Amino acid sequence: MSHSPALAEAAAAAARDASAAERTEARVTARVGRALEAVFDVVADTAADTAALLARAAGRGHRPATADLAALRPGLHLRLAREELVSGVGFIAAPGLLADVPAWLEWWQSTAQGDVRPLLPDLDPGRSAYADYTHWDWFALPRDTGLRAVAGPYVDYLCSDEYSLTLSAPVTVAGRFAGVAAADVYLRHFEAAVLPLLRELPGPARLVNARGRVAASADPAHLAGSLTRGPDFGAVLERARAVAHGGLRLVPCRSVPLVLVIGER
Repeated sequence: MSHSPALAEAAAAAARDASAAERTEARVTARVGRALEAVFDVVADTAADTAALLARAAGRGHRPATADLAALRPGLHLRLAREELVSGVGFIAAPGLLADVPAWLEWWQSTAQGDVRPLLPDLDPGRSAYADYTHWDWFALPRDTGLRAVAGPYVDYLCSDEYSLTLSAPVTVAGRFAGVAAADVYLRHFEAAVLPLLRELPGPARLVNARGRVAASADPAHLAGSLTRGPDFGAVLERARAVAHGGLRLVPCRSVPLVLVIGER
């Protein structure tokens, strides 16, 4: 028994629509990836410089101190000036790594006037709520997984008081975790880069990180900073292929740890 021409044409049209939607998804995820890969390049360069510095210290039988990390500053300043999405960059030491302090951020950030300045946080555990930074996603995810991560958005009270994303990656020396290299991106700058892309998609769309935190959204029902519960976004990133989940389409951004979530209209 043959199908009616109308049914065949409807099936063909549906297949064309699905193919067009997948091409749009691929274009959007690729462009999001390119935007953040430039920031991850900054993180990778910082990680490489830090690992080399720490390895040299170890080769001399020398336990590194905060003064040694000053050698990172020319590279950090150059990266802040070069990459317009980056608002802050640096190395965050694992507790106990340095000889003279229990914890440390070698961190530099750009000002509204285009200058760079150091972050000088109070890391005294007796006074500061920020003395233990090891539970924050930008530190914990690279430490626990060995992979790079996107944390936030969150209000960055430690560095800028701005709503921000932090991109980070582990720094290892001789196979041992030494801390993380990281870069901050103001959420307003990230949204300016990606919201036009999200609006090209056929349904309400948002980008979420491995924890389900919304990094940017063109869906008024899911604002940036909110949590998307239900799917295991870490597993979606690990499998690196699109899946359906409860009326949502989950599309991993292949080059960066974000998932594109598309709902039904």
